[in-house]
Amino acid sequence: MKARIRRVGTSAVVKLSGKIVIGSGNEELEEVVAEQLEGGAGRIVLDLERVSYIDSSGLGSMVACRRAASERGVEVVLLRPAGKVADLLALSGLEEVFPIFHDEAEALAG
Repeated sequence: MKARIRRVGTSAVVKLSGKIVIGSGNEELEEVVAEQLEGGAGRIVLDLERVSYIDSSGLGSMVACRRAASERGVEVVLLRPAGKVADLLALSGLEEVFPIFHDEAEALAG
């Protein structure tokens, strides 16, 4: 997994690519989100457009990120999940847990 971070006002847009799986991406995701929380991000947008696959460990890391953010009053939203990633979010019920957007401006506005 690779992550590119861009700040838009107080929000952090985290553009992810590759696979988020056990041993390769799940811990990195938690580290990236923790860094953004420490840096004072008021909202974290996880852009999943280029994520090709996510396993249960990756889904667990996303939930852990949401929990850590919510403890600080910060919302984590998902942007552009597609293909297998969108299917897994639906099957796992996480599409009911995370706000999901398909437009970055809407994701930033909430």
